[in-house]
Amino acid sequence: MPATAKVDYSTDPATIEIPRDYNAAVEFIDVHASAGRSGKTAFIDDAGAYTYAELAQRVNRAGNALQALGAELETRVMLCMLDTVDMSAVFWGVIKAGAVAIPVNTLLTPQDYEYIVKDSRARILVVSAALYDTLAPVIAEAPHLKEIVIAGGSRDGHQSLEDLMASAGDTLMPADTTADDVAFWLYTSGSTGTPKGSMHLHSDLVCTAVHYGKGVLGIREDDVVFSAAKMFFAYGLGNTLTFPLYVGATAAVIAGRPTPDSVLGALQKHQASIFYGVPTLYAAILADEKNDRERVSQRLRLCVSAGEALPGDVGTRWQEKFGAEIIDGLGSTEMLHIFLSNVPGDVHYGTSGRAVPGYRLRVVDEDDQPVAPGEIGELLVDGRSAAVAYWNQRDKSLHTFMGRWTRTGDKYTVSEDGLYTYCGRTDDMLKVSGNWVSPFEVESALIAHDKVLEVGVVGAQDEAGLIKPKAFVVLHEPGDAGAATATELQAFVKQSLAPYKYPRWIEFVDALPKTATGKVQRFKLRARSPD
Repeated sequence: MPATAKVDYSTDPATIEIPRDYNAAVEFIDVHASAGRSGKTAFIDDAGAYTYAELAQRVNRAGNALQALGAELETRVMLCMLDTVDMSAVFWGVIKAGAVAIPVNTLLTPQDYEYIVKDSRARILVVSAALYDTLAPVIAEAPHLKEIVIAGGSRDGHQSLEDLMASAGDTLMPADTTADDVAFWLYTSGSTGTPKGSMHLHSDLVCTAVHYGKGVLGIREDDVVFSAAKMFFAYGLGNTLTFPLYVGATAAVIAGRPTPDSVLGALQKHQASIFYGVPTLYAAILADEKNDRERVSQRLRLCVSAGEALPGDVGTRWQEKFGAEIIDGLGSTEMLHIFLSNVPGDVHYGTSGRAVPGYRLRVVDEDDQPVAPGEIGELLVDGRSAAVAYWNQRDKSLHTFMGRWTRTGDKYTVSEDGLYTYCGRTDDMLKVSGNWVSPFEVESALIAHDKVLEVGVVGAQDEAGLIKPKAFVVLHEPGDAGAATATELQAFVKQSLAPYKYPRWIEFVDALPKTATGKVQRFKLRARSPD
């Protein structure tokens, strides 16, 4: 049986010794029996709770069922599944069998799925019955797909996951994989265009569990965690599928969309101690005055934010109202999880904090030379959880993965005392009157106004062809939209920022285009011309 990683916390919480022969499923699934956790609740979904022993059995049955369908070493298995225990069982079953799991976004269009299915060349697809109709036209045209498995029912004569698992054996020897074998792919969220398949190794999962799960969150066995971010995202995968399983905690999920009401209901029902959200969700919960401490878990000790930078005003108001800090951090699909973060007890709202133990950071100019403290540059990160490359994207891989260093595509400043402040995506930065302007800085100024619910800022050309900031604003009360409110918001920004940073145009919209992670798709906003 492949060995588990060894971590020496006595000297350095980021020290990990990973053996050559290694299967990640042993680390996260198989160890709990010998650790005495067989009867402890590991997972809770809409249908009920499952112990560590029951989860391990489901993982083994899923792995055996997929092997019977042809899932061999390195076979790609796509997972388009809602957040249920089946998603966890199939993900870990694929990895234990030595195949490659490819969880995909459940909110995509048929055109998106067509691209990913063809790009990945997956041989097996496991899809939730509720999502099947969206994928059905793609399946018919997919040249490499050989087996379709339906979770939660049966459609069009395809086999059901439940039937396959019921007839499969409940013991499974982990495949003879190594720490450097590819275990899973994650497609980037597409906030800047076409998704790219980031290939991650078996060893990447334990690195994030140690560096962030243990080193920053201090996650422990008695925690109950709930993540609004779904398991197919890098953020949600760590939150639900690895961090709690690494320490023997309990993960709760919901299959449906994470609305303010459904999230608060889950937090209260399961008495979660750690909550993982995104800035737009925190802001939406705060926007409803009826949401107070009585509507969240009484055990809530820590909240986490990622996906986009958290406006300082949102973090401050949340902590005042709900009594729990939000630790904002930066992660990426390429790095698997958060590598730059605030920490409990040392939160600096409006910043992304400091490097997570086990990671190194640099802020560089266009020539990849370090910038001075306070100057804007691109953030680079060095850490063991980096993807090895993008699938079939050599030029983009060479640009992003530079030996030990990975380009984040984010612009940052770093202070003398090592605090990093987000300025925007590299492609989103604006040069106005000869000065760099951070869209996020303008957005943060606008979001502090009590009429503003959400905002996205991009560059637009004025009559002279010069770039100036333009704001797309979602108001709490749509009826307030109009020239008077636009002038009011512009004056409000001028009170807190340099004059050249204020938005020259304000367009009121019903909603902002976003990825399913909550990231604003500014490239779609840029496609719209100024008024």
